[in-house]
Amino acid sequence: MDAKTIWNEFWKVGEARTNVSGVRARVVLAHPELPASRQFSVKTGSGHNFLVDDPAGGTGPKPIELVAAALAGCTAFDVITILRGKKHQRVTSYEVQVEAEQAERPPQVFVAVRIHHIVRGYELDAAAVSEAIRISEEKYCAVEAMLRHTAVVRTTFEVLNETDAPPHDIVCAQPGPPLTRLS
Repeated sequence: MDAKTIWNEFWKVGEARTNVSGVRARVVLAHPELPASRQFSVKTGSGHNFLVDDPAGGTGPKPIELVAAALAGCTAFDVITILRGKKHQRVTSYEVQVEAEQAERPPQVFVAVRIHHIVRGYELDAAAVSEAIRISEEKYCAVEAMLRHTAVVRTTFEVLNETDAPPHDIVCAQPGPPLTRLS
């Protein structure tokens, strides 16, 4: 199905589309009585609320910052799930940093994005980390897939192995019965 057909189907007038899954969000001008206010109250489809603003108001993130945060969160969920579940890595700390450069003229889309993963744990396998990141990039992360249409995306990572013996309650996710804490 081409993009035009998808778009036309999405916006069919008068038809309920309750059977179609999707992502929803709503923004409402927070202070319409203030002529200079550009602060918006956001409510996500899952019921979360927060504010977005511009740098002058400073009461919430700029919407474009949420795109960078969404990219970091999207790949982080994929990678940690793969590392702990399929790769059985003992991860004790994980961080994803995103930096993006924007086009000079509107719309100021991302044109270059750097993603840096920092994974800390016990006896971590760098090849497993690399593979988890690759799978996220190529298969699962919807945010990165969308950004690749306008930006060059480069990914780096660090693996930091703990030198002390792991505590007994650090375990990898294993299939089977629920895990219990070891004393």
